[in-house]
Amino acid sequence: MLIYSHDTFGLGHLRRSRAIANALVQSTPDASVVIISGSPVVGSFEFGNGVDFVRVPGVVKLPNGDYTSLNLNLDLDEAVALRESIIRSTATVLKPDLVIVDKEPTGFRGELLPTLEAMKSAGARLVLGIRDVMDEPALLVPEWERKGAVDALVRYYDDIWIYGLEELYEPLVGLDLPEDVRRRCVYTGYLRRELPDEPNLTRYPKLTRGPFVLVTTGGGGDGEDLLDWVISAYETDKSIPLPALVVFGPFITRANRKHFLERIAKLDNVDAIMFDAKIEHLMKKATAIVAMGGYNTFCEILSLDKPALIVPRKRPRLEQAIRASCAERLGLVHQLDGLDSPGGKHDPADMAQAIRGLQDQRKPSEAFVPGLLDGLARIQAMTKPWLDAARRGQPLPPSVGVAAE
Repeated sequence: MLIYSHDTFGLGHLRRSRAIANALVQSTPDASVVIISGSPVVGSFEFGNGVDFVRVPGVVKLPNGDYTSLNLNLDLDEAVALRESIIRSTATVLKPDLVIVDKEPTGFRGELLPTLEAMKSAGARLVLGIRDVMDEPALLVPEWERKGAVDALVRYYDDIWIYGLEELYEPLVGLDLPEDVRRRCVYTGYLRRELPDEPNLTRYPKLTRGPFVLVTTGGGGDGEDLLDWVISAYETDKSIPLPALVVFGPFITRANRKHFLERIAKLDNVDAIMFDAKIEHLMKKATAIVAMGGYNTFCEILSLDKPALIVPRKRPRLEQAIRASCAERLGLVHQLDGLDSPGGKHDPADMAQAIRGLQDQRKPSEAFVPGLLDGLARIQAMTKPWLDAARRGQPLPPSVGVAAE
């Protein structure tokens, strides 16, 4: 099996692909899964037996919205050409029976199209996997039209997996999809996360020995506003009952990290660590979680059943805000709006009050949402007959897809 994860920014695509890959080799022990990733930290994570990765040259998004090569002294077209060649060569040698593409139907800048064409001709089953929320339809529709995404769905993909629940949100609702494409769509449920075998860190900060709030921004590249708001709450209100542990993430800038550490050093009830590739253990220990509400963090909150305060950003996408609003409607989390307030002005008292409220907040499991965390089990069940057929050299059975809407 081959999993494509373009990873131009953050940790979300890689962590989702890793969870799926590990689940697939658990259910099919003789399987081999190769993850293709552009993440510079892919080597920091552990993978199950039978899973490995190929790293393509990284690209990074600039403040003006353009992209550039992350490390190589190549222009973007040269970097994409190199990535495209590595992806196709890997697929050609691996000869996968199943190809899972994360989020981008044509890949970054169309780099996946030659591989999709080759794998389709070779008889591989092609699956597009998308998260529960992509963006508001007014932005997603023109973006996918520009990228030729709908054409790719029609031409290449046998199945579309939506890693969420239809009653929470329908991510493709605004697209004019042919009926046969809609029949290929399956809502899997969210992807349950298990605790890794052992913690990544041998010693946690002292405050984790008692009740505490874990503050995480995922990769950390766009989380400085949340961290500033949380720290300012503790600076202003010394009576917040729960201390806070901040996890910066690997992509926070050195200057921002230094600035926050200087402020945290003056507080008795706040501490920080740089990055934890096995943050699930910290989440398990935490009383509650404060986060921006990206897909993977949301899955971890649900899986570890923690009261959570979601503080979503609204730029450059509304993904987090849509997810937070829908999840709050179902009673899964609480949210605090205003992260993107004009001028970056955030009232510390609002954050302090929201953190206090976490002590009496219900756990997500008390909302009783059927099938909420069935995603990985559903994926294992759907792929088993395909992989059994591939093992016997037989044609793959048809999709079990149901209409998305």
